[in-house]
Amino acid sequence: MLAILWRPQRLRMGAQRRTMRRTPRRHDGEQLRRFSDTTIAYYDRFARAFWNGTRDHDVSQNYAAFFDAIEGKPPYSILDLGCGPGRDLLHFRSLGHEAVGLDGSRQLAMARSHSQCEVLHQDFMAMQLPESRFDGVFANASLLHVPSQELPRVLPELFRTLKRRGVLFSSNPRGNNDEGLSDDRYACFFDLDTWRDYVTAAGFMEVGHYYRPPGLPRHQQPWLATIWRKG
Repeated sequence: MLAILWRPQRLRMGAQRRTMRRTPRRHDGEQLRRFSDTTIAYYDRFARAFWNGTRDHDVSQNYAAFFDAIEGKPPYSILDLGCGPGRDLLHFRSLGHEAVGLDGSRQLAMARSHSQCEVLHQDFMAMQLPESRFDGVFANASLLHVPSQELPRVLPELFRTLKRRGVLFSSNPRGNNDEGLSDDRYACFFDLDTWRDYVTAAGFMEVGHYYRPPGLPRHQQPWLATIWRKG
């Protein structure tokens, strides 16, 4: 579940999000499992094309923001949340860090092969992570797949697995707080204030934020990157 805006299977924004809701209704357990299974099946189905379409994306700005926020001396222990085929795992390992991936998709076999890192096969909505294990969690285009009603469960789990003053990096497509199924993936499109409310409610302190890609007018920057610290 890496950078999600890749062609030709581009996640649709704006008027084409026909199943999106500005104020989503509460979903029961069966519906949540269906959303998760549908999203994971999408990435299973397009795993190879996804690797080919994202492996050369320039995310150096995100790497820099993530590592600039982590305190202490490297190497760091890093959880790549939604590691997909392993692009970011491979980069972290090349820098000498201890990187662990997590994904619900069968792409994890590809991630292990590409990165030679440990990869956990877990659904975001049923994660069981070790306490105070990681210096940083890198969630690049992954948390958008968590329905808003589940964020109060998922974000505290990430808080718990971070060491004291550990860092959460998150990059998601921004929007007007609507969510739902789009192109067979569940996705949320939050504005900064709404996303900030969810993350601070989990106990995180904001370090900073920016919009991507860099150097473009705001209306041409669909991505919101945010950096957070565990107190």
